[in-house]
Amino acid sequence: MMRIIVVLCATLLAMASAQAEKVRDLASFAGVRTNQLVGYGLVVGLDGSGDQTTQTPFTVQSVINMLGNLGIQVPSGGNLQLKNVAAVTVTTSLPAFARPGQPLDVTVSSIGNAKSLRGGTLILTPLKGADGQIYAMAQGNVVVAGAGAQAAGSSTQVNQLATGRVPAGATVERVVPNALGQGEFVQLELLETDFTTASRMVNAINGALGPVAAALDGRVIQVRAPMDNNQRVAFLSRLENVDVATPEAAPKVIINARTGSVVMNQSVTVEPCAISHGNLTVTITTNNAVSQPNALAAGQTVGVQNADVQIQADSGGVVRLPRAANLRDVVRALNAVGATPQDLLAILQAMKAAGSLRAQLEVI
Repeated sequence: MMRIIVVLCATLLAMASAQAEKVRDLASFAGVRTNQLVGYGLVVGLDGSGDQTTQTPFTVQSVINMLGNLGIQVPSGGNLQLKNVAAVTVTTSLPAFARPGQPLDVTVSSIGNAKSLRGGTLILTPLKGADGQIYAMAQGNVVVAGAGAQAAGSSTQVNQLATGRVPAGATVERVVPNALGQGEFVQLELLETDFTTASRMVNAINGALGPVAAALDGRVIQVRAPMDNNQRVAFLSRLENVDVATPEAAPKVIINARTGSVVMNQSVTVEPCAISHGNLTVTITTNNAVSQPNALAAGQTVGVQNADVQIQADSGGVVRLPRAANLRDVVRALNAVGATPQDLLAILQAMKAAGSLRAQLEVI
């Protein structure tokens, strides 16, 4: 009886320590993705805060082309001053399975020298995909989450005024075809290539839904799905909610060389090592003086710069780092060195080169 209790306790502990995530958090269906759309348009109705047309001739050209399409001929040779118009780019993302008539939010950004898009209206703008086809049309009032004012050479501004949003400002006009509802199989693509996760996902799917899944490589899993559309949707819903026991994350240390930030996960370990770290400070001081000649010397007064250079090397003792098997011990050991986050960049790289840091070092 004691042996059975011990085995049950060990099993429960193993189950508790295992991490389980759903398929939808680890993979996505091939073909189910968003597509970026972009367009070029004009924002009109600005209160004198539009493009300076002498510096942005494309704004004038766009207005002339728009008026020509509306049947209005602009006399050639004229000097148009369009202070209430701004040239903009319009961007949005087309979600998967979007249908004609579906509204989309769009972002409007100035590409000229307009001071503000506040209070403007985006006129009809076609939005194109990477293939050059028009998938949506955008138009509407621009909402700018900011404010600004200026007078007598002084100005103040809150937030960004050259970018705004048009809520539900675009309408989908074309459907993006996808192959999810075609064929006998659907494919799951892991967010990160990992053979262990792929193998465990196949076992979890086959255990929950029957022998329907097979791994093609460390990233793609092929799953046999029903041919009927209604049954396929229900099947995919069950599929994406299957629990998968994920492996422990690989030990990794991320270093941001620009900000000095260091981030590490709980799998990082440290082997015994000794570290000696000292700081070298160089101080250069300039003393400005004036050399004044005598009254009868017929010389000139000149400025003289005297530079004082001092070098100070802080004494750094040798610190022994014991073996650290968890993140708390690693942090405690690194804090014992007394180094700043910027100094840790060099220390961690040296520990990795010496073989004492058991982690993948990635510099971003």
